[in-house]
Amino acid sequence: MKSTAGPATASTKSPTRGSAFRLLPADPQDVLPPSGSKAQGTTRRVPTDPDTVERDLIKLVLTIVELLRQLMERQALQRVDAGDLTEEQEERLGATLMILHERMVELCARHDLSMQDLNLDLGPLGTLLPPSE
Repeated sequence: MKSTAGPATASTKSPTRGSAFRLLPADPQDVLPPSGSKAQGTTRRVPTDPDTVERDLIKLVLTIVELLRQLMERQALQRVDAGDLTEEQEERLGATLMILHERMVELCARHDLSMQDLNLDLGPLGTLLPPSE
């Protein structure tokens, strides 16, 4: 006898899946008024300055690249500690990571940024990047 039950839906698979976007309550000023009613103010937006948008974009891109660079460096150190690499691979990996770090410093200098400028403050979570050594 064939089962008539269809594939599991999102609501039957996991109760948290349907409520993933309801984890944090919205601030009252962020909630749109019901359709048909007049808005009592303007919608909150991220403040942008046309004069700094290019620099802000460069800062964001460099921050993401630096985060990835640090993750790659940690992974490389784990591989070295585990003994997964030959001595030659370790040397090549170390030289590559040093060159990559130098290029990041150069890019920051070219755009009048410091490496500390790339470390975004995430409020109660702390900073995006770990403290530099």
